[in-house]
Amino acid sequence: MMTQEYRQIRSEIAALEKMLTRLPKSSVIDRMSLEARKKSLEEELASQAMDVRRPLRVNLTFRGKPIVDSRGVFAEFGGAAVREFADAVAAVGASQIEPLGSRGVIPKREEYQMLITGTATGSFGFVLEEASRRYTLTQDKSLLESAVDKTMAILKASVGTDEELGEAVSEADPRALKALRDFLNTLSSQEAVCALESRGGSFRFSDVGQVAQSASRLSEENIREEDVELRGQFLGVLPNRRTFEFRVGDSDEIITGKVGAAIEDAGSINNHLNRPVIIKVRAKRVGVSNPPTYVLFGYETEGDREDA
Repeated sequence: MMTQEYRQIRSEIAALEKMLTRLPKSSVIDRMSLEARKKSLEEELASQAMDVRRPLRVNLTFRGKPIVDSRGVFAEFGGAAVREFADAVAAVGASQIEPLGSRGVIPKREEYQMLITGTATGSFGFVLEEASRRYTLTQDKSLLESAVDKTMAILKASVGTDEELGEAVSEADPRALKALRDFLNTLSSQEAVCALESRGGSFRFSDVGQVAQSASRLSEENIREEDVELRGQFLGVLPNRRTFEFRVGDSDEIITGKVGAAIEDAGSINNHLNRPVIIKVRAKRVGVSNPPTYVLFGYETEGDREDA
């Protein structure tokens, strides 16, 4: 049974219960009809399984020098690799919600906890499962699932073009990229590669050289960012996709980017279209000659700046 159908039936049952409480005792036939309908709906709910969201499962497998056939993995490598992978996922996920400090506890770290619930083949690895205590009646992704999807997207982009990598890391905090880089450096230093599989897709490195290259492409030397202020006008915002279009100054240059998590209501920006504003963006550039990607994290009208 789908979530929407379940809610509709529960809503109808609640309405029937309210009608029964208001029905006069003399309305025997009406009461029998309502009670029969209520019983039928309750039996329908009881007979069908609800479509609940199950905890996410991730298969993290390794190949290479630390792996002994399909028999096992050296404990020192396996423990470090799983820990660093979990740290990277948590940092990537948290950085999509708010900026991370250079040190300290990752915000909402408990939301990204994973359990090792088994071993995975190919050649050897682990089944990691979301440590959720709740099975929720929803199709929405959990914070952990979104974090795993984003981590996988960055790994895929790290073996792609600079444009693809720039898009993938546009909202990733430097601390998150460092955590992911640490994981990759552990793999390459031990001459190992990994494969990742979840319900969001799959990804695998082909060889150790590719792992080392990905770590290098995620370095601070290759991915540079700075916070800048730009004067100009908003041309439009797509609230659901959280993207904006902005004309810089009086020039014809138009930039596009993402509305960062610091701005909760992206749609409110549409109240300031074609008016002079000052925006604060994080410009991130991958490589040497590629155009930057932008993430908006603040804005104010020029009038507000002058009044201040």
